[in-house]
Amino acid sequence: MDLLLFDFLGKPLWMWAVFITLVLGLLILDLGVLHKGSREIGIRESLLMSAFYISIGLAFGGWIWYQSGEQSALEYLTGFVVEKSLAMDNIFIIAMIFSYFAIPREYQHRVLLWGILGVIVLRGIMIAAGAAVVENFHWVLYLFAAFLVITGIKMLFSADHDENDIGNNPVLKFLRKHLPVADKLHGEHFFVRETDPKSGKLKTLITPLFLALIMVELADLVFAVDSIPAIFAITTDPYIVYTSNIFAILGLRALYFALAAMIHRFVYLKYALAAVLVFVGSKIFVADMFGLAKIPPAVSLSVTVGILAVGIIGSLWATQKEEKKLTQS
Repeated sequence: MDLLLFDFLGKPLWMWAVFITLVLGLLILDLGVLHKGSREIGIRESLLMSAFYISIGLAFGGWIWYQSGEQSALEYLTGFVVEKSLAMDNIFIIAMIFSYFAIPREYQHRVLLWGILGVIVLRGIMIAAGAAVVENFHWVLYLFAAFLVITGIKMLFSADHDENDIGNNPVLKFLRKHLPVADKLHGEHFFVRETDPKSGKLKTLITPLFLALIMVELADLVFAVDSIPAIFAITTDPYIVYTSNIFAILGLRALYFALAAMIHRFVYLKYALAAVLVFVGSKIFVADMFGLAKIPPAVSLSVTVGILAVGIIGSLWATQKEEKKLTQS
């Protein structure tokens, strides 16, 4: 019992155990029960799965409210919304990765589910390191804030992603040059044993499905460079940072199959995300200007949700005529 009360990164060990147990249970349910075999996931199932994950994430926020109070809960919800919205931009990259490697829809969920295991570990390492740095060097928060503002401004003027970016990626070129890669998919397998035509011996090859998994993990790592400073600009509590991060990403993996089919509708999403980054980064400087400890969590949550709502609703409204033409044709 004393071990469960041990303080780990600002929270008793039993609170971390509750979170980890819940996440592992969700992964086992998803990978081992609901999607044990490879099959295509439809839009309806994707939306239902996403609603389920969002409900779990929001319920966890209610539990944090009960355990740690209103401020912690509002910080968690703000982080959850920010992380999920930023992760939506990552869907564009993931869709291009699957398109580049010609991964059929029935195998995409396997890549995404195994990918999330790597994300859980990598985010844990990065967040723990970030928390240690912020605790000892509080001024680093100002660097995070400035980085977010600059990133948001750059996003406003950056070109859209291109599928050629995947093929020209130096990591992918290195892997293809130094690792034995199969020339085609082998079902849902990441590795395959084939006979070498030169030596006549069996050798292990990695499949394009595994290359896609590596590229998805790399995309998540690049995405974390933006998302982790964003959540630290909201709160420096490692528990809130990590849990909001993971629940947002878990739910987005489920929503991928619905969003991937309508990516073209979110024409203003990039601008809304840019505005969110600028707001989250600048509020630290604004709070200092007015002598505040920080902008109230309720205000941060309201502004963030408002910006995203305008971007999403505006996108759907602007593209509705084009969508009707496509449907009618």
